[in-house]
Amino acid sequence: MSTVNTRPVAGQGDRRGPLASVLLHATLIAASVISLFPVVWLVLTSLKPRDGWLSAELELFNQPSLTNYSRVFSETEFPVWLLNSVVAAGLTTVLGVFLASTTGYALSRFSFPGRRGIMWLLLITQMFPVAILIVPLYNLMAALGLLNQIPGLIVAYMTIAVPFCAWMMKSYFDSIPREIDQAGLIDGLTPFGTFWRVILPLARPSLAVTAFYCFMTAWGEVAYATVFMSQEDKRTLGVGLQQFVGQHWSDWGLLTASAVLIAVPAAAVFLVVQRHLVAGLTSGATKS
Repeated sequence: MSTVNTRPVAGQGDRRGPLASVLLHATLIAASVISLFPVVWLVLTSLKPRDGWLSAELELFNQPSLTNYSRVFSETEFPVWLLNSVVAAGLTTVLGVFLASTTGYALSRFSFPGRRGIMWLLLITQMFPVAILIVPLYNLMAALGLLNQIPGLIVAYMTIAVPFCAWMMKSYFDSIPREIDQAGLIDGLTPFGTFWRVILPLARPSLAVTAFYCFMTAWGEVAYATVFMSQEDKRTLGVGLQQFVGQHWSDWGLLTASAVLIAVPAAAVFLVVQRHLVAGLTSGATKS
């Protein structure tokens, strides 16, 4: 006597009903609107004519103008702040990726005295808030003559970015089979040659996340830049924008236009690395 298979076909038992689909899509649309509203408001405010945001009338878009953007470049030190931020963020990204990848590879592949202590040190440094580290770092920068110097700011930023990224890179390198390293050594490569020519190309997703994290750490940082860069010609974008906000007034035209300009490089970097972000952020979560 044959038996009838009554098990549901895969995918049939979890179909959503019409009401559930409508509620789900409505929720997603509402969440998207809420997320995009601040960005849209920022862009629209930056395009209003000078002092147009002071109008009491509720207008979404009226008489668009690029006056605020021209004022940013002609009436402020924005170009100088932009150059300082680009240099600081660019060098922090390059040096941070190099130090994090080499440190992560060494911790993943080699056994040496103090290895466990270095791992704990990298972890412990993430437990201290920036407010606690400002004073000792300031004294260190003053003793080394690095106050109001871009290199000093880069060193401060790497104290934030490198420990976290080194742990992340180590987790990714742990997921790469050691047999690949051994194959490179058999082919005549040095340990560094194996790392540079074989392992790093396989670690592109994690490298992309590391680069993005290092860039954003330096690009949007304010606390260290405010304390370490007091000279006008050494300020970065985060510090410079504070000049548009006073105790009794705020120039929202300059502030919003500058904010839009600051967001453009960050968005460009995100678009470059976004296809690697998901794989890089989940690297090391599971190992076969």
